Amino acid sequence: MHNKQVIILGSAFAWLKQVMVGVLSTYFEKEGDFEVGVFEVEGDESGLAQFIEIHHPTYGEFVILMLTLVPHVMPNFFNEVIAEYLPEGGDFPAFGGVKGVHHRGILPTGETAQFILAGDDLEKRLVVQRILNNEHWFYRNRILWLEPTAEGEPAMSGRLVLDPELVELLTVGTVSKPRFSIDFPAEYIETEMTWDDLVLPPITLRQIREIEHWIQYNDTLLYDWGMKKKIKPGYRTLFYGPPGTGKTLTATLLGKQTGKDVFRIDLSRVVSKYIGETEKNLSRLFEKAENKDWILFFDEADALFGKRTEIRDAHDKYANQEVAYLLQRIESYNGLVILASNQRGNIDEAFVRRFQAIVHFPIPGPKERAEIWRKTFPAQIRIHKDLDWDKVASRYELSGANILNITHYCALQCLAGDVLLINLNRLETAIQRELIKEGKVF
Repeated sequence: MHNKQVIILGSAFAWLKQVMVGVLSTYFEKEGDFEVGVFEVEGDESGLAQFIEIHHPTYGEFVILMLTLVPHVMPNFFNEVIAEYLPEGGDFPAFGGVKGVHHRGILPTGETAQFILAGDDLEKRLVVQRILNNEHWFYRNRILWLEPTAEGEPAMSGRLVLDPELVELLTVGTVSKPRFSIDFPAEYIETEMTWDDLVLPPITLRQIREIEHWIQYNDTLLYDWGMKKKIKPGYRTLFYGPPGTGKTLTATLLGKQTGKDVFRIDLSRVVSKYIGETEKNLSRLFEKAENKDWILFFDEADALFGKRTEIRDAHDKYANQEVAYLLQRIESYNGLVILASNQRGNIDEAFVRRFQAIVHFPIPGPKERAEIWRKTFPAQIRIHKDLDWDKVASRYELSGANILNITHYCALQCLAGDVLLINLNRLETAIQRELIKEGKVF
């Protein structure tokens, strides 16, 4: 696969050089028209072949794609080709191009694309301009776009920008998961657990199955059954309940079950005290997530979706604008969005009406707690006969996370003491420790 990737890229860049040599020869030597056929690749598994198979770019679109890609792999590509025609250097404004902050070669602009594809032909130059406007599939699918220019400067003098994930796909054949950063305020979450490890009340499980049904059948409903014009594309749900009751694990398992990546966004970390910053943070996130089919899990939703306040000052006004902005982006997102809150009452009812499902994650009852106790302790630890899980579950009201913490502590104590046995006394000591940590009276 690696060799194929190198071969296909090498062929594509050689093809681009042919195109450029033809254009430059015509421009400098006033030769007649040149002809370079459309780049073709068949039966290949490389990232570039996948892109061509999915999008079927035209000749002009493919030229622009390759112009934008080549500096990421061959930084001196443009300089070397141009040097054959300008051996002593010099300014070449017709070609366009700009210098980067760190990049020492030429970075192509919209003007570069116009020069290569249209020369001085005004009609063809305008065709290139349409390829690079906001209505083209390049921009709508966040594949390739023009960097904004300073006020008053021609839009086509903006740098051609290729989506970093697409650069990865086209060059190395795979796309790595984005990492948490200022520009991407979300973290990828996964689990080795399965649905069998999660204990939830029947009504909660039934609602989770309904979400799975949406994931499984949504495309059929929208496109095969023609419902796209009547219903919004995505699915929005609220998970509410005390900490440790399985909200995050459920979101993660939904992704694992359906083969979708899950990204957790802590809204308490995204919301900024600076006016406009929250919208910027969220905008970057949704732009990254667009068309990825990710599950977006917004934790600590109360931080932004709490009760709206009357507008007393500018801060209240902008706080309400932040909520309106997030609602608008959530409603236009075509994937699954899950908001999590500790209490339903913390979320404004006006927002609740926007959700297709509201799922309650209660503190598990005695029956569920007994099942969690039995499932959580590793098989290597023997359970003393004086330990009755049903009685323990009835006496102590604990969440699944509490029980896991207690099990973890007990397992380490067993290993440290080299006695792989847990009795009621040792368990209650661990329970007391957990309750004190939680600030509860034992």
